[in-house]
Amino acid sequence: MRRRASLVLLSFAVFFAAMAPTLRWYVFPRVAKIPPNQYQEIVLEAKPATLVDYSTLTAKEVEKLTIIQTLKGNVEESKRIERDAGRDVVVWDALTYITGPDGKMVSKIPERYIFDAHTQDPVNATGAMVDGDAVRREGIEFKWPFLTEKRDYQYYDARSRTSAPIHYKGTRTFRGMDVYYFEQTIPWTKVPMPKTMPIEGVTPEMISQSGMTIWYTTKRMFWVDPVTGAPVNGEEIHKEELRNEKTDWKVTAFSGHVKMREDYIRSTVELVSANRTVVLLVTSYLPWTFVTLSLLLLALSLWLEARGRRPGPDSTATAPS
Repeated sequence: MRRRASLVLLSFAVFFAAMAPTLRWYVFPRVAKIPPNQYQEIVLEAKPATLVDYSTLTAKEVEKLTIIQTLKGNVEESKRIERDAGRDVVVWDALTYITGPDGKMVSKIPERYIFDAHTQDPVNATGAMVDGDAVRREGIEFKWPFLTEKRDYQYYDARSRTSAPIHYKGTRTFRGMDVYYFEQTIPWTKVPMPKTMPIEGVTPEMISQSGMTIWYTTKRMFWVDPVTGAPVNGEEIHKEELRNEKTDWKVTAFSGHVKMREDYIRSTVELVSANRTVVLLVTSYLPWTFVTLSLLLLALSLWLEARGRRPGPDSTATAPS
């Protein structure tokens, strides 16, 4: 009876020992993915900021500039692209909408970002665009991969339509969480005029015909949860200039230190903390629990087996002479 129980325990020990790496290395990469219908809104502010007055083409300081960034999952487009790509795909229709202190629109730039739901690698399918221009992305945007590594990544800069390294700068503590800090600097680069201008009747073509171009530089900073790959905070030191290269004339179009609004930081940290627990359950908590359980079952199985082989008192007694 003990031997039978020992074999049953040994079978369970082998099962749990096999399940631990299976969960981490087989199940997790296949089940962890971004849902196609995700919706997210983030509000950032620059206080104070410098803006150009297009009526006088002079720069002026304003109390506050507000940037509303929305990410909306396009389920229908995801299904369409998945049929051709043969893998799980997420399509985010993003909009960066900037308003001045009076609430009037300063700029708005739409994007369509298509990426692999599991790895967050870009999928360059038809429809990927920035401000109506078809683009081909290299590198991540908005989100890092699950189980982010301590290394540099290629990060796509939508304003310049280019990719550049975003550098890992170390582990930091943010709101009680251990996060990875990344920085990217885009040097002064000539960029396309926004399709939608803040003054009615003024078009990018009209500005270009006057000989003016727009240049841009930014220092981008992210605090990223390494488990989910989601940024819990983001900032930019951002500057744009209108230039006339023929006359060496230039004026600041926008300048400011852009930061996430406090209420959105709190809600983002809460959301990421909840998702973090789910990811850790599959990648760490359950696998290590299974390893511990398998060792305990193995020890118990060996103990029962040893008890079953121990000779009883009758087998050691000597026969009378």
